[in-house]
Amino acid sequence: MSIRAIDGSITAEHGVGLEKKMWLHLSRSQEEITLMKTLKAALDPKGILNRGKIFE
Repeated sequence: MSIRAIDGSITAEHGVGLEKKMWLHLSRSQEEITLMKTLKAALDPKGILNRGKIFE
């Protein structure tokens, strides 16, 4: 059974969480992931916050 089959999601208390990083694509569309990356770049243009944790 998949996450999508039961209409679930990959979440953590304070975000995605490192243990679930590789499974993010199962609960978020490519458009949503792209938006997350766009927001990260806008809010952290130097890439110094949580460097390499979820998005490179």
